[in-house]
Amino acid sequence: MPTPLRALTPRPALATAMAAVVGALVLLLGLAGPAAATLPTSATAPSSASNPAAVEGDRAPVVLIGTTGLRWDDIGTLTTPALWTMSREGAVGSIAARSVHSSNCPADGWLAVSAGARAADLVAEDRTCRTLRDPLPDQAVPAWDDYLQSAAEEDYAAKPGLLGDTLAATGTAAVGIGPGAAIALAKTDGVPVGQHLNRPWTTSALQTAVRDALDDGAQLVVVDVGSIRDPGQSTTDRVVTLPTDEASEGDVETPELIGPDAVTEPTHGEQAQIIDARVGAVLAGIADTRADTTVLVTSLADSSRRAQLQLAAATGPQATGDGDYADALLAARSTRQPGYLQTTDVTPTILSALGLRGDVPAGALVGTVITTTPGPALASKRVAQLVDDNDHVLAVTPLVSPFYVIFVAINLILYALVSVGLNGRVLDWWGRTLDRWAPRKGRRALAASTDPVLVLKQLRVAGVAVAAIPVSTFLANLSPWWRVDPPSYALTALIVTWVGVITAVALLPRWRNWLLGPLGVVAGITAVVIAIDIATGANLQLESLMGTRSLIAGRFYGFNNTAFALFATASVLLAVAVTNPLVARGRRGAAAGIVAAIGVAATLLDGLPSIGADFGGPPALVPGFAVLALLAAGIRLNWWRALSVLAAGALTVTVFALLDWLRPADSRTHLGRFVETVLDGGVWPVVARKLKQNVDILFSNELTLLAIGGLVVVILVLGRPLRTAVGAPDGGAYGWLSSGAPLTRLGTDAPMLRSGLVSLAVTLGIGFAVNDSGVVIPAIGIAITVPLLIAACANWMLLLPQRHAPGAPAGQADVSPSSPASSGSAPSGPAPSGPAPE
Repeated sequence: MPTPLRALTPRPALATAMAAVVGALVLLLGLAGPAAATLPTSATAPSSASNPAAVEGDRAPVVLIGTTGLRWDDIGTLTTPALWTMSREGAVGSIAARSVHSSNCPADGWLAVSAGARAADLVAEDRTCRTLRDPLPDQAVPAWDDYLQSAAEEDYAAKPGLLGDTLAATGTAAVGIGPGAAIALAKTDGVPVGQHLNRPWTTSALQTAVRDALDDGAQLVVVDVGSIRDPGQSTTDRVVTLPTDEASEGDVETPELIGPDAVTEPTHGEQAQIIDARVGAVLAGIADTRADTTVLVTSLADSSRRAQLQLAAATGPQATGDGDYADALLAARSTRQPGYLQTTDVTPTILSALGLRGDVPAGALVGTVITTTPGPALASKRVAQLVDDNDHVLAVTPLVSPFYVIFVAINLILYALVSVGLNGRVLDWWGRTLDRWAPRKGRRALAASTDPVLVLKQLRVAGVAVAAIPVSTFLANLSPWWRVDPPSYALTALIVTWVGVITAVALLPRWRNWLLGPLGVVAGITAVVIAIDIATGANLQLESLMGTRSLIAGRFYGFNNTAFALFATASVLLAVAVTNPLVARGRRGAAAGIVAAIGVAATLLDGLPSIGADFGGPPALVPGFAVLALLAAGIRLNWWRALSVLAAGALTVTVFALLDWLRPADSRTHLGRFVETVLDGGVWPVVARKLKQNVDILFSNELTLLAIGGLVVVILVLGRPLRTAVGAPDGGAYGWLSSGAPLTRLGTDAPMLRSGLVSLAVTLGIGFAVNDSGVVIPAIGIAITVPLLIAACANWMLLLPQRHAPGAPAGQADVSPSSPASSGSAPSGPAPSGPAPE
């Protein structure tokens, strides 16, 4: 058995690498506390059901001004003076308005306020949005049965009417103005709670209505100031016309967009001016009362099928009682991102401001209270930041799908190059074919282009570069590439630059002379960059090509499925690279200890509610690293050990979830909310939704191509010749690259590689099973594992001894191996010893 490459793994380099890894992980754990505390935690408001009058006396009234399709780039000093003034005096933010579908209709946004959860209207066959209508006196909201049916068909456990029922149960006086307000304040039976008014035609009448409502003691006033719809995206009336509707026709304001011809429709900017005039009238009515009032202005839905971030602003006392909404950015623990809110945050904020948060059943609300967080000192800078956030969203959205197609293609080309292009028998056939077309010249040209050392160096560079692409997409967000026109060019240049930097670092002599050095460097950079980003707020992950996107409104912080797949795969490969020299020298105990340390740090980062908040991560990480530690220690796996590591993973995530559940309701992540769901008996709808999402992604995502194509190529195409080559004593079809050395020697020189692949299979397999990711997790794992394995194999072949090649003249050293194109067959014989040429 060949001696391990001890000289190629110097002890100082290994010690430095281990110290850097441990130091980085300790630093990350130290950052966990400050990162979790960037946004204020709001305590649960006490119940007031026993004394409704106390609410009216102790709490400031709340006015919710709702609209749809209004963005910060619509705001100007002259065109929208009311909103411009509010942005100077209050706190501002952006709303990710997505609820159930990829883009929201006006009804969807108002239903989210009513239910405090994701809810939506039934989808029309022509994909148009419904025109909202005011209800008749003491009658249910038009289309309320459709809203209930949609909520029942979806798996979000939404209960339209939750806000109205809570107000009715506590005796809170409420007034709604306009059709959207009727939806928000409707009880479960669809009848609005309190008093409902049709939206007045004039701004002066609207001002009077708001003033009178507050003077009459209303604690909550909800005003629908209308919707903005882009030209060609007008709403349609799906309600069947009845004789009783004709009587109210004159009382209901006609839709702003009714003409079929887009030329006759008001522009987006013109509609924004109309909305601003109505907002100004509401604010004037509030000012007439001279009362200290909490005012929320929220755009709850999109203006077309193209989703964008929507406007949010607030003034007056904060819902938590901690100061006022002024000179700051809005924030919520549901996003943990300064300036970002969700539509589901509106209802908890209203209820907390009224002191009714404790009157809602536990687990019914998925959002959190809207608070404030420091932002730029100047109001103009705060608004500019929000506009810039939306520009970032618009720039990255059309680039995601093309990126994945290109990334898939690069991976498949690399797989095909290794399995077919470098097969010695294929190259011999190609050489004979060239001989027939151009005798001698063709074979000489092929021999010159298939010099083994040159090919292996290029293959090593290619493998490292492809594996560096994912983390480079995160690092690209360090620069504001979306401000460049066209942004796609700037983003491409940044990714290519970062790939070049990472590749250069990984191939420095210090690392390339270490057998698994390039693999370990790329894996280490990937794991540390993602871990630091997650621990400090996930700023690089947000709106990156392989990260989270705010318009999806799924996850704004912690580990999403893609980030988890990258982090988990990179962490396992890092552990393999660091411990491989120890196992090769027989120090298995030390290797197992290092694997356990890396595994514990990775699991804490992923699972702690204050950092990663990932429910499906720990059940995959714990068994994966446990298997790797056992194999590193030389302990064989059996059924009992396999079941033990699976149970350890389940126990870990249970502990994280229980710790999160013990925190206040508004401070919980989805870990704690899942525990509450289990206790309430609603676990099966959640599981059903996760399974449905997994199936949907499995058959509708670009990564399906990568997973299926990669597995087919690796198993059927690449796997077959490799299995043959591994069993060959001279390297088989790849012997011209390994100088005739058997490929089984790689398993001897890198004993942790096989253990690492087993661990990855466990981690990615469990991750796929317990997350709503489709094939995202295993596909991403394949996308960086295979290129790094190719780079490791190329590096191993380059490091094979070359001093005494068979047939070489005596005393000749550093002879490059011959290519099959020049000799017609793969060399055979035992591998000599000596350093490889570099």
